[in-house]
Amino acid sequence: MFDGRERLALELADRMTYTGRKVSDAFFKRLAKVFSHEELVELAAVIALENFRSKFNPVFGVESGESCALPWVQGQAAQAADNLH
Repeated sequence: MFDGRERLALELADRMTYTGRKVSDAFFKRLAKVFSHEELVELAAVIALENFRSKFNPVFGVESGESCALPWVQGQAAQAADNLH
């Protein structure tokens, strides 16, 4: 089972993920009672990143574990990584 902090974090994820669900002032006040400002920023950033990846990755066939069904995407990613070094 999830404790109170974990349930609030999951509710935040739901509110950030599903259209029509909002982070109201009242809900934010509940969050702020148990999470520091730094923790809230980190939670929101991680949730937003996962939401981004859940929409972006399927376009290129990226699966869990970073496997990609499209060879040209793998080649482009490898080339981009080489350019960084």
